[in-house]
Amino acid sequence: MPTGKRGDIDRLARLLDARFTIPGTGIKYGLDSIIGLVPGVGDAITGSMGAWIIYRARQEGASHFLISRMIMNLLTDTVLGSVPLLGDIFDFAFRSNMKNARLLQRHLDKHAEAEKKAS
Repeated sequence: MPTGKRGDIDRLARLLDARFTIPGTGIKYGLDSIIGLVPGVGDAITGSMGAWIIYRARQEGASHFLISRMIMNLLTDTVLGSVPLLGDIFDFAFRSNMKNARLLQRHLDKHAEAEKKAS
């Protein structure tokens, strides 16, 4: 499991999107799906938690394009997730936080590889 910066981001993404499993099914869900059941504020709360991943990406020097892509993932999840019933189903499938964590991981890996080649 990743440690440090990467581990914190990965742990938050998993907590929000895939921390728990429905017994006997293998279907994973996270706090985004649970808290999102609270009308109105649930998706705003998990959206603000997901924004931390984007904030960290900015700190790590992610490009404007990557940040824009991550924002679109989060906005899609937050807006569509706020639709009663259909949004709750959408939250199970879309997993914007896991997507954003993977995007950031790829950025960090490329950056580390470029630094290794330069030295």
